[in-house]
Amino acid sequence: MSEAGQTQSVRLPSDEQREHLMVRVAKLFYDLERTQSEIATEVGLTRWQVKRLLTEARELGVVRIEITPRTRRRTDLEVKLQQAYGLHDAIVVPNGVAADNALLIEAVAQAAANYLVGINPKPDLLGVSWGRTMTAVARRLPANWSPGLHVVLLNGAINLRSTASQTSAVAEEIAKTANGVATLLPVPAIVGKSSTRRALEEDPIVERVLELAQKAEVVCFSMGPISNDSVLFGSGYLEESDLDRLKAAGAVGDILGRFVDARGQIVDAVLDDRTVGLRIDHLKSKRCSIGVVAGADKTHIALAALRGGYVSVIITDETVARFALEISDGE
Repeated sequence: MSEAGQTQSVRLPSDEQREHLMVRVAKLFYDLERTQSEIATEVGLTRWQVKRLLTEARELGVVRIEITPRTRRRTDLEVKLQQAYGLHDAIVVPNGVAADNALLIEAVAQAAANYLVGINPKPDLLGVSWGRTMTAVARRLPANWSPGLHVVLLNGAINLRSTASQTSAVAEEIAKTANGVATLLPVPAIVGKSSTRRALEEDPIVERVLELAQKAEVVCFSMGPISNDSVLFGSGYLEESDLDRLKAAGAVGDILGRFVDARGQIVDAVLDDRTVGLRIDHLKSKRCSIGVVAGADKTHIALAALRGGYVSVIITDETVARFALEISDGE
Protein backbone atom coordinates (compact mmCIF):
# COMPACT_ATOMS: atom_id res chain seq x y z
CA MET A 1 0.00 0.00 0.00
CA SER A 2 1.33 3.46 -0.83
CA GLU A 3 2.26 6.01 1.79
CA ALA A 4 -0.68 8.18 0.76
CA GLY A 5 -2.94 5.21 1.41
CA GLN A 6 -1.51 4.63 4.87
CA THR A 7 -1.90 8.26 5.99
CA GLN A 8 -4.84 10.45 5.16
CA SER A 9 -3.28 13.38 3.31
CA VAL A 10 -4.51 16.95 3.44
CA ARG A 11 -3.79 19.74 0.99
CA LEU A 12 -1.16 22.05 2.44
CA PRO A 13 -2.64 25.53 3.05
CA SER A 14 -1.09 28.51 1.29
CA ASP A 15 -1.84 31.24 3.85
CA GLU A 16 -1.08 31.96 7.49
CA GLN A 17 -2.32 28.50 8.47
CA ARG A 18 0.58 27.02 6.54
CA GLU A 19 3.09 28.75 8.81
CA HIS A 20 1.27 27.53 11.91
CA LEU A 21 1.46 23.99 10.50
CA MET A 22 5.12 24.55 9.66
CA VAL A 23 5.90 25.61 13.25
CA ARG A 24 4.00 22.64 14.65
CA VAL A 25 5.89 20.19 12.44
CA ALA A 26 9.22 21.85 13.27
CA LYS A 27 8.56 21.66 17.02
CA LEU A 28 7.69 17.99 16.78
CA PHE A 29 10.79 17.22 14.75
CA TYR A 30 13.47 19.40 16.39
CA ASP A 31 12.25 19.86 19.96
CA LEU A 32 10.30 16.67 20.62
CA GLU A 33 12.53 14.50 18.41
CA ARG A 34 9.69 12.74 16.61
CA THR A 35 10.46 10.97 13.31
CA GLN A 36 8.98 12.27 10.07
CA SER A 37 6.73 9.17 9.93
CA GLU A 38 5.42 9.79 13.44
CA ILE A 39 4.75 13.45 12.62
CA ALA A 40 2.91 12.49 9.43
CA THR A 41 0.60 10.18 11.37
CA GLU A 42 -0.04 12.72 14.14
CA VAL A 43 -0.67 15.71 11.87
CA GLY A 44 -2.42 13.84 9.08
CA LEU A 45 0.15 14.47 6.32
CA THR A 46 2.35 12.31 4.16
CA ARG A 47 6.05 12.03 4.98
CA TRP A 48 6.76 13.91 1.76
CA GLN A 49 4.63 16.84 2.97
CA VAL A 50 6.36 16.80 6.37
CA LYS A 51 9.75 16.87 4.69
CA ARG A 52 8.62 19.74 2.45
CA LEU A 53 7.43 21.80 5.44
CA LEU A 54 10.72 21.21 7.30
CA THR A 55 12.69 22.34 4.25
CA GLU A 56 10.55 25.46 3.90
CA ALA A 57 10.97 26.19 7.60
CA ARG A 58 14.75 26.35 7.17
CA GLU A 59 14.57 28.34 3.93
CA LEU A 60 12.18 30.95 5.39
CA GLY A 61 14.08 31.30 8.66
CA VAL A 62 11.33 29.77 10.79
CA VAL A 63 13.98 27.25 11.82
CA ARG A 64 17.58 28.37 12.16
CA ILE A 65 20.29 25.78 12.61
CA GLU A 66 23.44 27.24 14.15
CA ILE A 67 26.72 25.34 14.03
CA THR A 68 28.85 26.18 17.07
CA PRO A 69 32.08 24.15 17.03
CA ARG A 70 34.02 23.99 20.30
CA THR A 71 37.15 25.08 18.46
CA ARG A 72 36.95 28.68 17.27
CA ARG A 73 35.96 28.82 13.60
CA ARG A 74 34.09 31.11 11.24
CA THR A 75 31.67 28.56 9.84
CA ASP A 76 29.66 31.32 8.15
CA LEU A 77 32.67 32.28 6.04
CA GLU A 78 33.48 28.61 5.42
CA VAL A 79 30.08 27.97 3.86
CA LYS A 80 30.36 31.08 1.69
CA LEU A 81 33.81 30.05 0.45
CA GLN A 82 32.55 26.59 -0.44
CA GLN A 83 29.64 28.07 -2.35
CA ALA A 84 31.66 30.78 -4.10
CA TYR A 85 34.51 28.54 -5.26
CA GLY A 86 32.95 25.08 -5.40
CA LEU A 87 35.15 23.72 -2.61
CA HIS A 88 34.77 20.34 -0.97
CA ASP A 89 35.53 21.94 2.41
CA ALA A 90 36.88 25.10 4.06
CA ILE A 91 38.25 25.89 7.51
CA VAL A 92 38.47 29.55 8.56
CA VAL A 93 40.27 30.55 11.76
CA PRO A 94 39.14 33.85 13.32
CA ASN A 95 41.80 36.56 13.40
CA GLY A 96 41.01 37.21 17.04
CA VAL A 97 42.80 34.03 18.12
CA ALA A 98 46.21 35.51 17.29
CA ALA A 99 47.83 38.83 18.12
CA ASP A 100 50.44 38.68 15.36
CA ASN A 101 51.17 36.94 12.07
CA ALA A 102 53.37 34.23 13.59
CA LEU A 103 50.65 33.22 16.04
CA LEU A 104 48.06 33.32 13.27
CA ILE A 105 50.14 30.90 11.20
CA GLU A 106 50.35 28.59 14.20
CA ALA A 107 46.56 28.72 14.66
CA VAL A 108 45.94 27.90 10.98
CA ALA A 109 48.59 25.16 11.14
CA GLN A 110 46.77 23.62 14.11
CA ALA A 111 43.53 23.65 12.11
CA ALA A 112 45.33 21.97 9.19
CA ALA A 113 46.81 19.31 11.47
CA ASN A 114 43.34 18.60 12.91
CA TYR A 115 41.96 18.30 9.39
CA LEU A 116 44.64 15.82 8.30
CA VAL A 117 44.04 13.69 11.39
CA GLY A 118 40.30 13.69 10.67
CA ILE A 119 40.48 12.63 7.00
CA ASN A 120 38.51 9.44 6.47
CA PRO A 121 39.50 7.18 4.88
CA LYS A 122 43.09 8.10 5.62
CA PRO A 123 45.40 8.03 2.60
CA ASP A 124 48.19 5.51 2.28
CA LEU A 125 50.22 8.12 0.40
CA LEU A 126 50.27 11.83 1.28
CA GLY A 127 51.97 14.47 -0.85
CA VAL A 128 53.31 17.58 0.91
CA SER A 129 55.20 20.76 0.10
CA TRP A 130 57.75 22.47 2.33
CA GLY A 131 58.10 25.90 3.92
CA ARG A 132 57.35 27.69 7.19
CA THR A 133 53.61 27.03 7.22
CA MET A 134 53.96 23.32 6.47
CA THR A 135 56.71 23.08 9.09
CA ALA A 136 54.22 24.47 11.60
CA VAL A 137 51.64 21.89 10.46
CA ALA A 138 54.14 19.08 11.03
CA ARG A 139 54.82 20.33 14.58
CA ARG A 140 51.10 20.21 15.40
CA LEU A 141 50.41 16.64 14.32
CA PRO A 142 49.93 14.16 17.18
CA ALA A 143 52.08 11.06 17.52
CA ASN A 144 51.06 7.96 15.59
CA TRP A 145 48.09 9.72 13.92
CA SER A 146 48.29 7.59 10.76
CA PRO A 147 50.45 4.49 11.31
CA GLY A 148 52.43 3.42 8.26
CA LEU A 149 51.70 6.59 6.25
CA HIS A 150 53.92 7.14 3.23
CA VAL A 151 54.76 10.84 2.76
CA VAL A 152 56.21 12.12 -0.52
CA LEU A 153 57.68 15.55 -1.14
CA LEU A 154 56.03 17.31 -4.08
CA ASN A 155 58.78 19.76 -5.03
CA GLY A 156 62.55 20.13 -4.79
CA ALA A 157 63.70 21.37 -1.41
CA ILE A 158 67.50 21.71 -1.20
CA ASN A 159 68.45 25.10 0.26
CA LEU A 160 71.11 27.01 -1.66
CA ARG A 161 71.95 29.17 1.33
CA SER A 162 71.78 28.53 5.06
CA THR A 163 68.69 29.77 6.87
CA ALA A 164 67.87 30.37 10.53
CA SER A 165 65.10 27.75 10.50
CA GLN A 166 64.82 24.35 8.87
CA THR A 167 61.83 24.49 6.53
CA SER A 168 62.66 21.76 4.02
CA ALA A 169 62.38 18.69 6.27
CA VAL A 170 58.58 18.69 6.31
CA ALA A 171 58.08 15.26 4.73
CA GLU A 172 60.42 13.62 7.23
CA GLU A 173 58.75 15.34 10.19
CA ILE A 174 55.23 14.41 9.11
CA ALA A 175 56.29 10.81 8.45
CA LYS A 176 57.89 10.69 11.89
CA THR A 177 54.69 11.81 13.62
CA ALA A 178 52.73 9.15 11.75
CA ASN A 179 55.30 6.42 12.42
CA GLY A 180 55.58 6.10 8.64
CA VAL A 181 58.14 6.64 5.90
CA ALA A 182 59.10 9.59 3.73
CA THR A 183 60.27 9.76 0.13
CA LEU A 184 62.20 12.94 -0.56
CA LEU A 185 62.99 14.89 -3.70
CA PRO A 186 66.72 15.55 -3.15
CA VAL A 187 67.13 18.18 -5.85
CA PRO A 188 66.93 21.99 -6.02
CA ALA A 189 63.50 23.59 -6.35
CA ILE A 190 64.74 25.64 -9.31
CA VAL A 191 67.74 24.88 -11.51
CA GLY A 192 69.73 27.13 -13.84
CA LYS A 193 68.69 25.56 -17.15
CA SER A 194 65.63 23.75 -18.47
CA SER A 195 67.95 21.08 -19.87
CA THR A 196 69.17 20.42 -16.32
CA ARG A 197 65.59 20.02 -15.13
CA ARG A 198 64.84 17.56 -17.92
CA ALA A 199 67.99 15.57 -17.14
CA LEU A 200 67.10 15.42 -13.46
CA GLU A 201 63.54 14.27 -14.15
CA GLU A 202 64.86 11.52 -16.45
CA ASP A 203 67.03 10.17 -13.63
CA PRO A 204 65.39 6.92 -12.39
CA ILE A 205 65.45 7.99 -8.73
CA VAL A 206 63.94 11.43 -9.33
CA GLU A 207 61.49 9.98 -11.83
CA ARG A 208 60.26 7.50 -9.22
CA VAL A 209 59.65 10.29 -6.69
CA LEU A 210 57.71 12.38 -9.22
CA GLU A 211 55.60 9.36 -10.12
CA LEU A 212 54.73 8.94 -6.44
CA ALA A 213 53.81 12.64 -6.26
CA GLN A 214 51.41 12.14 -9.16
CA LYS A 215 49.89 9.03 -7.55
CA ALA A 216 49.18 10.73 -4.21
CA GLU A 217 45.42 11.32 -4.12
CA VAL A 218 45.66 13.54 -1.04
CA VAL A 219 48.09 16.47 -1.00
CA CYS A 220 48.67 19.27 1.50
CA PHE A 221 50.66 22.35 0.60
CA SER A 222 51.26 25.97 1.51
CA MET A 223 51.70 28.99 -0.76
CA GLY A 224 54.26 31.77 -0.89
CA PRO A 225 53.87 35.51 -1.44
CA ILE A 226 55.84 37.42 -4.07
CA SER A 227 58.21 39.11 -1.63
CA ASN A 228 61.68 38.84 -0.14
CA ASP A 229 60.02 37.16 2.86
CA SER A 230 59.24 34.05 0.77
CA VAL A 231 61.15 30.85 1.47
CA LEU A 232 62.28 30.63 -2.16
CA PHE A 233 63.97 34.02 -1.80
CA GLY A 234 65.39 33.17 1.61
CA SER A 235 66.70 29.82 0.35
CA GLY A 236 68.68 31.50 -2.40
CA TYR A 237 66.65 30.60 -5.48
CA LEU A 238 65.57 34.15 -6.29
CA GLU A 239 67.24 37.54 -6.23
CA GLU A 240 65.66 40.98 -5.92
CA SER A 241 65.82 41.37 -9.69
CA ASP A 242 63.90 38.11 -10.13
CA LEU A 243 61.16 39.32 -7.80
CA ASP A 244 60.91 42.64 -9.66
CA ARG A 245 60.65 40.84 -13.00
CA LEU A 246 57.98 38.43 -11.72
CA LYS A 247 55.94 41.25 -10.20
CA ALA A 248 56.10 43.15 -13.48
CA ALA A 249 54.78 40.03 -15.22
CA GLY A 250 51.79 39.95 -12.84
CA ALA A 251 52.93 37.28 -10.37
CA VAL A 252 51.14 37.27 -7.01
CA GLY A 253 53.04 34.36 -5.45
CA ASP A 254 53.97 30.71 -5.89
CA ILE A 255 52.29 27.33 -5.54
CA LEU A 256 54.78 24.45 -5.26
CA GLY A 257 57.47 26.87 -6.43
CA ARG A 258 55.57 27.83 -9.58
CA PHE A 259 54.71 31.51 -9.93
CA VAL A 260 51.18 32.40 -10.97
CA ASP A 261 49.14 35.53 -11.67
CA ALA A 262 45.86 36.59 -10.08
CA ARG A 263 43.97 34.02 -12.17
CA GLY A 264 46.29 31.17 -11.24
CA GLN A 265 48.08 31.08 -14.60
CA ILE A 266 51.84 30.53 -14.91
CA VAL A 267 53.48 33.92 -15.52
CA ASP A 268 56.98 32.89 -16.61
CA ALA A 269 57.17 29.80 -18.82
CA VAL A 270 60.98 29.88 -18.87
CA LEU A 271 61.28 29.89 -15.08
CA ASP A 272 58.56 27.27 -14.81
CA ASP A 273 60.53 25.06 -17.19
CA ARG A 274 63.44 25.24 -14.74
CA THR A 275 61.30 24.29 -11.72
CA VAL A 276 61.52 20.73 -10.41
CA GLY A 277 58.48 19.03 -8.93
CA LEU A 278 54.83 18.25 -9.44
CA ARG A 279 53.18 20.51 -12.00
CA ILE A 280 50.31 22.42 -10.45
CA ASP A 281 47.77 21.25 -13.04
CA HIS A 282 47.98 17.82 -11.35
CA LEU A 283 46.50 19.37 -8.19
CA LYS A 284 43.13 19.69 -9.94
CA SER A 285 42.72 15.92 -10.31
CA LYS A 286 43.52 14.96 -6.70
CA ARG A 287 40.84 13.44 -4.49
CA CYS A 288 41.72 16.03 -1.87
CA SER A 289 43.96 19.03 -2.54
CA ILE A 290 44.44 20.93 0.73
CA GLY A 291 45.81 24.47 0.59
CA VAL A 292 47.06 25.92 3.89
CA VAL A 293 47.55 29.69 3.83
CA ALA A 294 47.65 32.38 6.52
CA GLY A 295 48.48 36.05 6.73
CA ALA A 296 47.48 39.28 5.02
CA ASP A 297 50.53 39.07 2.72
CA LYS A 298 49.12 35.87 1.18
CA THR A 299 45.62 37.06 0.27
CA HIS A 300 46.42 37.37 -3.43
CA ILE A 301 48.14 33.98 -3.82
CA ALA A 302 45.29 32.31 -1.90
CA LEU A 303 42.79 33.91 -4.27
CA ALA A 304 44.85 32.75 -7.26
CA ALA A 305 44.78 29.16 -5.95
CA LEU A 306 41.01 29.35 -5.56
CA ARG A 307 40.47 30.86 -8.99
CA GLY A 308 42.83 28.39 -10.62
CA GLY A 309 41.03 25.41 -9.08
CA TYR A 310 44.19 24.12 -7.39
CA VAL A 311 42.52 23.56 -4.02
CA SER A 312 39.45 21.52 -3.12
CA VAL A 313 39.95 22.33 0.56
CA ILE A 314 41.29 25.61 1.93
CA ILE A 315 42.43 26.13 5.51
CA THR A 316 43.03 29.78 6.20
CA ASP A 317 42.32 32.82 8.36
CA GLU A 318 39.50 35.33 8.41
CA THR A 319 41.39 38.06 6.50
CA VAL A 320 42.16 35.78 3.56
CA ALA A 321 38.61 34.41 3.53
CA ARG A 322 37.00 37.85 3.54
CA PHE A 323 39.29 39.06 0.77
CA ALA A 324 38.45 36.08 -1.45
CA LEU A 325 34.72 36.54 -0.81
CA GLU A 326 34.83 40.28 -1.53
CA ILE A 327 36.51 39.61 -4.88
CA SER A 328 33.99 36.86 -5.63
CA ASP A 329 31.08 39.17 -4.83
CA GLY A 330 32.56 41.90 -7.00
CA GLU A 331 32.87 39.57 -9.96
